[in-house]
Amino acid sequence: MNAVKLKKGASRKSAYDLKNFSGDTIETHTLAVLVDNEAGVLARVIGLFSGRGYNIESLTVAEVDHEGSRSRITVVTTGTPSVIEQIKAQLDRMVPVYEVHDLTVEGPSVERELALFKVVGKGDKRLEAIRTADIFRANVVDTTLESFVFELTGTPEKIDAFADLMRPLGLDEVARTGVAAIARGL
Repeated sequence: MNAVKLKKGASRKSAYDLKNFSGDTIETHTLAVLVDNEAGVLARVIGLFSGRGYNIESLTVAEVDHEGSRSRITVVTTGTPSVIEQIKAQLDRMVPVYEVHDLTVEGPSVERELALFKVVGKGDKRLEAIRTADIFRANVVDTTLESFVFELTGTPEKIDAFADLMRPLGLDEVARTGVAAIARGL
């Protein structure tokens, strides 16, 4: 028997570990998936990603049609264009899935995320945290003599920028919801 010849940087463990030699760029896509609202559906959808080594950057799920018992899963994922197409095709073939929309390519969409930030500090750092929160239009939802909890809604980039500015001011903890997205217009 002949030995398998692998390219440099390849692994003998799994085909999913092979390096991308095609030169395709890694893209980020937001997928909206309408599914049955029943036990185990989310696990099956997430299992598709984990079983094939696909990455999930953000995940949100909520019931959107109580009468029809349907939920919407919004997934932000990364991959080459061919991997993204593979993900969409595999999701579309799943039994509890009604619709799969790639909001990144289907036209303009609105993406928002909610985050809570706990900032601990006194004196000038406390004042600067309040000023920065005002600039970003963050709401104070809790305060003590030593800390604030800010609520901020916006794009993931806005959330990241706020976190970067709060770190030197005493950022202690962050909780993020993940991206919620919807197509614009009709």
